[in-house]
Amino acid sequence: MPAATATTAAGDGETTDLSTQYDTPLGLAHTTMQALKDRIKLHYDLASDYYLNLWGEHIHHGYWPTATSKATDSKETAQLNLIRLLLSISSLSPPQGREELKEQQQLRILDVGCGVGGTTRYLASELGAAVTGITISGKQVQIAGRLSKAAAAAAAATPGVDGTGNGDGEDGAADGDGDGSKAEEGDGFIPLGDRGGKVRFIELDAEKMGEFFSPSGGGGQAGGGFDVVWISEALSHFPNKALFFHNAHKLLRPGGKLVLADWFRAEGLGEGVFEADIKPIEDGMLLPPLCTQQEYVNLATGAGLEVLGGPKDISKDVSKTWDISWSLVQNPSLWAFAFSQGRDGIAFLQAFRAMRRGYANGSFRYAVMAFAKP
Repeated sequence: MPAATATTAAGDGETTDLSTQYDTPLGLAHTTMQALKDRIKLHYDLASDYYLNLWGEHIHHGYWPTATSKATDSKETAQLNLIRLLLSISSLSPPQGREELKEQQQLRILDVGCGVGGTTRYLASELGAAVTGITISGKQVQIAGRLSKAAAAAAAATPGVDGTGNGDGEDGAADGDGDGSKAEEGDGFIPLGDRGGKVRFIELDAEKMGEFFSPSGGGGQAGGGFDVVWISEALSHFPNKALFFHNAHKLLRPGGKLVLADWFRAEGLGEGVFEADIKPIEDGMLLPPLCTQQEYVNLATGAGLEVLGGPKDISKDVSKTWDISWSLVQNPSLWAFAFSQGRDGIAFLQAFRAMRRGYANGSFRYAVMAFAKP
């Protein structure tokens, strides 16, 4: 990929009195990695309700792959498009009919950095999977549990609805008791959808997942027992990315898959472009230094994983997310909340402009990829 050049994003000048009122210096280094993790936890504990109002249940980019989708797809539809793309590159597909559903073993999925559980619920309902979502934020665990129980109750009351708002059930409620009508199970899972899927949510620092889900760790999952480790736009927050790939390899069964979407810096950036585009994103979004796509591949293969799909750079097809987000944050109450949180809150909203600029300049990238454990 050629080195990006410093230009100004189209529309970057569309600042308002509101968005510039609280300008604060960006690009300041995080003190220690533990302090960064503490700030991330606090950020999500405080802001998750705002995230839910801003982005909905899926706290990740949307994907508009065609001209038609760019013209017609809502951000909610585009967010589902991204999940479907990840399923495609990792060769994961819903069971076709009841017979296949009965015959196949239930997939066990670990959703790392699950947010408020939108993707967790989608995977459980679409794939009939047992999905465990982990997040560093206790507030997100509470919201995810509440939304999941509401989805299960709605699915139980509406035959043919799968608990995610996608009415693709075949014949109404599934045979047996996997239709979401049951209360939370003894293992903490919430039954969801008409394919026997179920979800649970755990407050956990992802750097400890290898120990927690080991046979002696108390996570209710034998080591090496997950079929899929799924991580969407969370790994960029992790200080020790090599540890994550090592733990993913440890927790996957042979043949299991790691499915990943994340933010990256472009290859070969000059210092000026890096300071102008990338540092404000790292600071405002509470990120340790961003990696390139190839660095992720190197870390994954170094941990013993094999490339299954990608990296597929979809930057031009996801950048619309931040045009939509920028229009949504022109809300006085949101800026007032950010101001009440001090420098981190203001820097976060200001980083929206840096994201738009980075996409326009080509310095900030987005890619999806999948790996398999031999």
